[in-house]
Amino acid sequence: MAFDFHTDWDVYFNQQFENSKNYVLPFIAERKAIDASTRVMEIGCGEGGVLKAFTELGCKVVGVDLEPSRVEKAEKYMQEYVDKGLARFIAKNIYDVDFEKDFANQFDVIILKDSIEHIPEQEKIIAQLKKYLAKGGVIFFGFPPWYMPFGGHQQICKNKWLSKLPYYHLLPAGLYKWILKSAGESEAAVKELLEIKDTGISIERFERICKNNGFQIIHKNHYLINPIYRYKFNLEPRLQLPIVRNVPFLRNFVTTCVYYLVSRD
Repeated sequence: MAFDFHTDWDVYFNQQFENSKNYVLPFIAERKAIDASTRVMEIGCGEGGVLKAFTELGCKVVGVDLEPSRVEKAEKYMQEYVDKGLARFIAKNIYDVDFEKDFANQFDVIILKDSIEHIPEQEKIIAQLKKYLAKGGVIFFGFPPWYMPFGGHQQICKNKWLSKLPYYHLLPAGLYKWILKSAGESEAAVKELLEIKDTGISIERFERICKNNGFQIIHKNHYLINPIYRYKFNLEPRLQLPIVRNVPFLRNFVTTCVYYLVSRD
């Protein structure tokens, strides 16, 4: 069922939950203890699958997403934990003054899983996240580097050939747009894919933004095979070879996913 997981929300939720339980949470726990006292916020939480792994341990979580329909799905999928007072979902912009007032210095763990590459003004949001960290708190980032084979998220294309074609998202914007429209992609899909082209982020740029905003990288994994591919495509996760991981820029083209954990200096 490769490439069609977005059309089945139950499958998608469960994939996100399993990936979080088996990879995201253990990665964080290598450097930051996770228990029932841990307060967690996810930016771009979608349907809440990532957060379920934390609520199962008794953590109190807050999921934030700009799309109200996805927040509604999260409340449905996570109803058990909402009822227990362990989960809260908010359709809001974290730049809102009220949001900052309610959640300043509240969270031990902040998660951005497959979301930083969709956000404009990445320097601004990474700086903003400092305001929500509790003392000793950490931020998890997981994202596909822009230059990797499917860094443009072209797997969402309806055209079966475009959905499986690597690297063409790196073409000039005008030519990329022409290919998408010529293949019959909807205006909404073309708009989304061009927006991702504008916001895609490389490994080097991400690390530079963190350093410039006073964050220290305390843990990182670069993957040749993204852990989520285990659930989507039956491919076992594999870390990137050290010889590739240590070559700036080149690693972007052949690294399908990176995990980072950062803390304030």
